Amino acid sequence: MASLGILAGQKALVTGANSGIGQGVAVALGRAGADVVVNYVEGDDAANRVVNEIRQGGVNALAHKADVSNEAQVAEMFEGAIKAFGTIDILVNNAGLQRDAPIQEMTLEKWNKVIGVNLTGQFLCARAAAREFLRRGVIPSVSRAAGKIICMSSVHQTIPWGGHANYATSKGGIKLLMESMAQELAPHHIRVNAIAPSTVLTESRQKLLDAKMRATMLARIPTGKFVTTDDVAAAVVFLVSPGAASITGTTLPLDGGLVAN
Repeated sequence: MASLGILAGQKALVTGANSGIGQGVAVALGRAGADVVVNYVEGDDAANRVVNEIRQGGVNALAHKADVSNEAQVAEMFEGAIKAFGTIDILVNNAGLQRDAPIQEMTLEKWNKVIGVNLTGQFLCARAAAREFLRRGVIPSVSRAAGKIICMSSVHQTIPWGGHANYATSKGGIKLLMESMAQELAPHHIRVNAIAPSTVLTESRQKLLDAKMRATMLARIPTGKFVTTDDVAAAVVFLVSPGAASITGTTLPLDGGLVAN
């Protein structure tokens, strides 16, 4: 598919991009004209397939294996991306995971793993991106922004989720991290926003939901539809596009009206 071009000349890094939401976002950014770094922590073959799909659109892409909760690996990833592409214009903080348990049974390892990847990982990647944006500044021929950061959150940034305290806490933290960064970085022409989906019907999620579970979940969503990876990808492309030049510090809910219901 030919590039749409609205992000032509820009360089993006998407964490957790070898499957699911991250894969959809990475491919969509490539179709919009951006070169893309596909971050992943495991699954070399899957990451390379995403890279090949992006390259078919006529832009460049590369895969970089790194644990976003590891400070040294994040630094190495950004150094490699900047060396390969010259700079980074867009960061999509997508990597995340769950380690569910009732609070009385939740181990410190499960707590730390989720907070480390979901929240600390977003901080480490955002810090590295901000440093590059501040170093380079605005290049008007490329973008009116010095850089753009998207933080992938969840409806559970505001909705409690019993049995998932570590996950809900990480997403609540992402909300204030995003808003604080947006406030701080706005004078430097750096935009920071978040997307808060409800259940996204990825391939892996479809396998976990039987017909009864689907019906129960859909009954709570006013639109009667699950969010898709394409929905999330389109929202990301919009928020990093010129059309969203005045939007920062905002969480875009993708939930079919769930939060408002």
